[in-house]
Amino acid sequence: MDLQRRKQLIEQYKDGYRAVSAALDGASDVELDAKPAPGKWSAREIVHHLADSEMMSAIRLRLLIAEERAAIRPYDQEVFARNLYYDRPIENSLRAFQAARASTGELLDRMSDADWAKEGTHPEHPSYGVGRWLEVYADHAHKHADQITRARQSASAADAPRASR
Repeated sequence: MDLQRRKQLIEQYKDGYRAVSAALDGASDVELDAKPAPGKWSAREIVHHLADSEMMSAIRLRLLIAEERAAIRPYDQEVFARNLYYDRPIENSLRAFQAARASTGELLDRMSDADWAKEGTHPEHPSYGVGRWLEVYADHAHKHADQITRARQSASAADAPRASR
């Protein structure tokens, strides 16, 4: 990855919390709990997923930088969603997401060329280094911000037939 692309991805990564926060602005509990389709996550569930994913990704980056050939462990996001009480209030998960992303953003700004060259192992990826980590997580929050917006809109869509009666 060239330096220009790296800088672009870092800026996108750092902008992730803003995008999610904007997508949540003014959300009611009804909007937070609306599911756009069966089997899809609600905005509330997405926020909890973002907190969990961000904490996992922050540890992954730290392992990649700190250890030689760090072994990165996968996790099952569906198991997390089922077992980690994703129906709870979102405020603390939103703060955890924000703090992990801000702290990691500071690391990204300070990393040396040697840090960027670090490689680890991941059972789901043939090659997993710091650059790959950034490619995976740079737009992760933005994609979920879009999902939050769609989930919130589904609450309005579900309410529309009732309002026209």
